[in-house]
Amino acid sequence: MPRLAASVQYDGSRYHGWQSLKSGLPSVQAAVEKALSKVANHPVSVVCAGRTDAGVHGCNQVIHFDTDAVRSGYGWTFGGNTNLPDDISFNWVRPVSDDFHARYSAKWRRYRYVILNRPVRPAHLPRGVTFYYRPLDVELMNIAGQYLIGEHDFDSYRAVQCQAKHAVREIQHLNVYRHGDMVVIDVRANAFLHHMVRNITGVLLEVGAGRKAPIWAREVLDARKRSEGGATAKPYGLYFVDVGYPDEFGLPKSEPNPFFVASALPW
Repeated sequence: MPRLAASVQYDGSRYHGWQSLKSGLPSVQAAVEKALSKVANHPVSVVCAGRTDAGVHGCNQVIHFDTDAVRSGYGWTFGGNTNLPDDISFNWVRPVSDDFHARYSAKWRRYRYVILNRPVRPAHLPRGVTFYYRPLDVELMNIAGQYLIGEHDFDSYRAVQCQAKHAVREIQHLNVYRHGDMVVIDVRANAFLHHMVRNITGVLLEVGAGRKAPIWAREVLDARKRSEGGATAKPYGLYFVDVGYPDEFGLPKSEPNPFFVASALPW
């Protein structure tokens, strides 16, 4: 059957992650498949670029699915959105070649972790950012992050229950910067491990708060032992913002996200 690719954005606050669950608990994948199935008039299964955990958000989660239903890109996008809850939306849907695979064709993935760093907790976006009241030294956090760039064994930075066969990943860039009260950790890698970004954030927060020196990020990496790292940061400020594919597939470029700090993002 013909193959279609789509870009999905979602607020993960009330979902138990991307992946459909046998328990029937709400997931983003289940909602997306239900909406597409209504548009296609037959059951649709989707494959995503990278699964996200409970509470984690998506700005440009790319998926693919196969269908013999004939609809325009407009029909798929807006028909799908009509059948989706308010906290999930398609950015676009378009045909791709049969050799496109949302997961295996991807060259890299990109996440941003957004921290609201001020003394008073927020009333707005309580699940859109992580609140951290202690002052953070962003320059030290950025220095610490540079120790993680390159191909390494990230065993210390993955969840104990991570099911990946090995922990070797390549971080291509990791930048930490501030825009007013917002501190953004921007990280791109060929692939990520379970809780990898949240565990990196936990280490960088210790450095930013002055409890550890920047070199500690490297010491944790070299230990290859999860117990040597910091606490796992909360999921609420984490966004899956982009995924890169070869130009031959002709997928649209994503917009700077998340939208409420878009003006501050370096592109």
